[in-house]
Amino acid sequence: MPGVRWVRIVGVACAALSALALSVTSASATSRIKDLANIEGVRQNQLIGYGLVVGLNGTGDTLNNIPFTKQSLQAMLERMGVNIRGATIRTGNVAAVMVTGNLPAFATQGTRMDVTVSALGDAKNLQGGTLLVTPLLGADGNVYAVAQGSLAISGFQAEGEAAKIVRGVPTVGRIANGAIIEREIEFALNRLPNVRLALRNADFTTAKRIAAAVNDYLGVKTAEPIDPSTVQLSIPPEFKGNVVAFLTEIEQLQVDPDLAAKIVIDERSGIIVMGRDVRVATVAVAQGNLTVTISESPQVSQPNPLSRGRTVVAPRSSVSVTEDGRKLALVKDGVSLQQLVDGLNGLGIGPRDMISILQAIKAAGAIEADIEVM
Repeated sequence: MPGVRWVRIVGVACAALSALALSVTSASATSRIKDLANIEGVRQNQLIGYGLVVGLNGTGDTLNNIPFTKQSLQAMLERMGVNIRGATIRTGNVAAVMVTGNLPAFATQGTRMDVTVSALGDAKNLQGGTLLVTPLLGADGNVYAVAQGSLAISGFQAEGEAAKIVRGVPTVGRIANGAIIEREIEFALNRLPNVRLALRNADFTTAKRIAAAVNDYLGVKTAEPIDPSTVQLSIPPEFKGNVVAFLTEIEQLQVDPDLAAKIVIDERSGIIVMGRDVRVATVAVAQGNLTVTISESPQVSQPNPLSRGRTVVAPRSSVSVTEDGRKLALVKDGVSLQQLVDGLNGLGIGPRDMISILQAIKAAGAIEADIEVM
């Protein structure tokens, strides 16, 4: 029985240590490799095309003002055997549009993709319109997809004789699965001897940690950081010809990313974003506003009756100066982000004054972070 009791105690201790390890692991800010990096070469390709939207309820382009819409309409009708050269066209149900979309990676022929349709002329509304067959070109000039379909508009416009309401953007629409892919982009992923991971946020430490996590998982030195944004993976012999299975195993590994200390400031909106590693050296900060108030209270000087004096206005000016100043606050050496925010909030200042203070601290060389002004 003592032996059984000892086994139970050891089992409870192991369970407690396992729970503690799991809690520590979950508390750490780890991310999957697939969330930190992209596979080099696996990406989307942008497509663009020019087309016509028909079926509009008089909200299309004005043909007399938009010559390219009129020329496109004439060319389309001539291809269909309708000759309107020299004729007067007054339709307002046609609009010239630009069609854009992103060709997904490894997209095959016959699959569909979403496209966005944007008015090019002076059309007021694309609601209810239908996009005619529009070839979508890549950067190399080849046709990779063909788009056609009915538009879905999120905005609307309503107007009367003396008022008009516009909500959203009625001159931009979207066609879900509106383009059929006609050409594939060749990319033999399974034939690659090595694969490169492109980090979304370049960092030496993160690249090294990714390589170490991959090597520890496989048990051999397969990954090598080339630069702060690239990690090269050599395909192990057991995964030759099956790179997809190799990447499936790798992308689920957990890595603790490291970021440089940075403060991002948007002066237009007063938004301040500070990273967790921002540190401040010992510095004293004071903030105050100087207000000068000038008030005029003129007085009228009235002469005595039957006297030959004149009524005059005597100026009276009152000048006051008020300085709404705060006490000098001391920020100690190596404070954390939370302590820095609490200290600045303790001064009772707003976001815009805080921007000036952060820039002044940076100019004094007392802040250990890069400041990026948007």
